[in-house]
Amino acid sequence: MIKREQYVERLKNLLGIKVIKVITGLRRVGKSTLFKQFQQELQQLGVNSKNIIYLNLEEMENEALLERHLLNDYLMRIVDKNTINYVFLDEIQMVPEFEKLADSLFVKDFIDLYITGSNAWFLSSELSTLLTGRYIEIPVLPLSFKEFNSAFDKHKSKTEIFEDYLTYGGLPEVSNIIKINNYPEITPYLQQVYKTILEKDIYKRKKIKSAFDFENIVQFMLDSIGSIVSPNNIATTVTANGNKTDNETVENYLLALQNSFLLYKTFRYDIKGKKMLQTLNKFYCVDIGFISALLGRETNINRGHLLENIVYLELLRRYKTVFIGKTNDKEVDFVTTSHQGYTHYYQVALTLRDESTRKRELSVFDGIRNHNPKFVISLDPEEPVYNGIICKNAIGWLLE
Repeated sequence: MIKREQYVERLKNLLGIKVIKVITGLRRVGKSTLFKQFQQELQQLGVNSKNIIYLNLEEMENEALLERHLLNDYLMRIVDKNTINYVFLDEIQMVPEFEKLADSLFVKDFIDLYITGSNAWFLSSELSTLLTGRYIEIPVLPLSFKEFNSAFDKHKSKTEIFEDYLTYGGLPEVSNIIKINNYPEITPYLQQVYKTILEKDIYKRKKIKSAFDFENIVQFMLDSIGSIVSPNNIATTVTANGNKTDNETVENYLLALQNSFLLYKTFRYDIKGKKMLQTLNKFYCVDIGFISALLGRETNINRGHLLENIVYLELLRRYKTVFIGKTNDKEVDFVTTSHQGYTHYYQVALTLRDESTRKRELSVFDGIRNHNPKFVISLDPEEPVYNGIICKNAIGWLLE
């Protein structure tokens, strides 16, 4: 079991703070495993296993509890009201009006509540209004490269492991499939995860007028990772392919993909004007394994955008905010703000060895007249510094 140290530490830091811990993330991203790892930490801290209660509400044996009053009664019967009970409810969105149950459990002094959900609709429900100020969301991403790398022994080089990561992504089960050298099963596995997300997190909760149009938009978005897109140009492209689609439909479908955690929307930030821009945004995929699995072609056609997607996800893990940067007529791939409020700039390129490429990538920083750190992440092993711009090898940077 790969240790999700970043998330376990976050949960440990929240011990003793009276809030509901809401764990969100894509299906199969490892939320249940995170719960198990944190429960082990609790036991090491001296918590009696009898005071740790875990229920996966998608399991058939818990089907009789999928009614908030019944589930509440069951929990009240098994908890020890004389001490703190750590209650973990996995996939709580299976319970109708679960937010009322969560509110009832929250006010009990003897309950520390942890819940998960595999889509963002349950966060936009009454949970956000009924429990305002009472919960903290902890978004869980697929394995970072550092976590992915830890799954393999030293018989594979870092470069070989990174090539697998760049091609197949970082879902935990994918690393297990690679470890047993069963590569042909990776694409069917990822396709099945995608179908599960469609059926359980999109089709059941969002009115999809045309599954054919929706699939076309998914294909378009995965093929446009790292490119600026708008609902208008998406609708134009889909319509040109034979099916008329309007902007409103495209926006609804994009929102469904975001709410199921398949896509992440990234806004543009005007560096000079110091303001957010509402148009011409980019989207990134939660796991690049889906790109090759769903597009069905060799991923090395677009390695630069795949690397950019990996860097974006890593920046989400490390920083408070991540935006696309705009300065004059040029674009900085990413502008980040740390949790302490410091700004950093990142550019991503496969290589800087070609002089014209190097000049182009470095020139995006020309219009930024401040002394905030500026980085270029590439696959080059060399790590030179050009006029204060720090070049980092992607593999080494991801392992930091």
